[in-house]
Amino acid sequence: MMVQDAFCYAKEKYEEIGVDVEKALDMLDKIPVSVHCWQLDDVSGFEKCGQLSGGIAATGNYPGKARDFSELKMDLKKALSYIPGKNKVNVHAIYQSDFISERNAIGPKNYAGWVEFAKEEKVGLDFNPTYFSHPKSDDGYTLSHKDEGIRQFWVEHGKKCREVAEYFGKSTGEVCVNNVWIPDGEKEVPVDGFLPRIRLKNSLDEIFKEDLGSHHINAVESKLFGIGSEAYVVGNHEFYMGYCMENKDIALTLDTGHFHPTEQVSAKITSLLVYLDKILLHVSRPIRWDSDHVVSFDDETRNVFREIAKLDAFDKVMIATDYFDASINRVLALAIGARNTKKALLKALLLPVERLKELENENDKTLRLLFLEELKTYPLGAVWEYYCYKNNCPIGQSLIDDAKSYENEVLAKRV
Repeated sequence: MMVQDAFCYAKEKYEEIGVDVEKALDMLDKIPVSVHCWQLDDVSGFEKCGQLSGGIAATGNYPGKARDFSELKMDLKKALSYIPGKNKVNVHAIYQSDFISERNAIGPKNYAGWVEFAKEEKVGLDFNPTYFSHPKSDDGYTLSHKDEGIRQFWVEHGKKCREVAEYFGKSTGEVCVNNVWIPDGEKEVPVDGFLPRIRLKNSLDEIFKEDLGSHHINAVESKLFGIGSEAYVVGNHEFYMGYCMENKDIALTLDTGHFHPTEQVSAKITSLLVYLDKILLHVSRPIRWDSDHVVSFDDETRNVFREIAKLDAFDKVMIATDYFDASINRVLALAIGARNTKKALLKALLLPVERLKELENENDKTLRLLFLEELKTYPLGAVWEYYCYKNNCPIGQSLIDDAKSYENEVLAKRV
């Protein structure tokens, strides 16, 4: 009763400023967040491909890492039980559930187990080609490689991944987002930075040229720099922004950790939506660089969703989480980041946008600032707890107790 009483009070407070809380919760129920499976095993996958490459590093060695598909499913199921509302699961190509094929020979048959899991859990699926942790990516180049044979190997991988994405979308009834990120780049500035980008463009054109159906959307993801590509990244932001403007059916991916620390992804959204129809948002938490910390309920995370809410652009922005922390309980790391993402989303949906626009149109900047500052202490927590309660998700001490029980009874026994 305490949760419901607090919610009633919060609802009245928000109604005073013209916010329909029930409508906001209904909206939250319709916006999926795609949670990434690779948090649960430190981006290891099932290929047993050895050490991570592509400038990716998961730090820490907390006990309980998922070692196979069975354990990964078990951990995902537990994490999803902590995340209220509509969810999808984001899968990388190295997570072949049924049997292992070389990456240029994968297909739907390799991932049938994921479809079965998605149907059981009533979630959608998203997909990602894996252009790292493979002998043919060891020199730092894939789709922009100067060796035609290696480049074609990765082009074929990209094509096969689109087939898997289309299969995921058809099988689950939810459009699958197929997101392309490559690690291509150099530790030092190359003499010729132009030709690799021409090769990348041509590779992408070849991957995307065939119409495979309407059950998947393709996206391309940039990065400022990475370990081993500190000086030069082939697929930087400007390259992919230009590519998406030329190919309007391709979504541009904005990872909140893939920019300079002084840049704000929240400030980019209103500019990009002038020209683009679709954006894929990867929610992460960079600390001084792309450190992939667990998402926090911090200023930038809140600001990103506030910008989307002010534009009422949730039909144009797709949302996914992307981080990996091996220093803490991995199941809780996944749940905490996804919960904070949804909490920021809820806060944005509770924004009295029309009231604020009226003040802005009247040029009343004082009242606009006052309004925004007062909103910071409105009872969001009570609305969030009610939303969790309504979705049978634990909160507070019950969440702590359940998570500790799972750690002691399941995770701690993995040795």
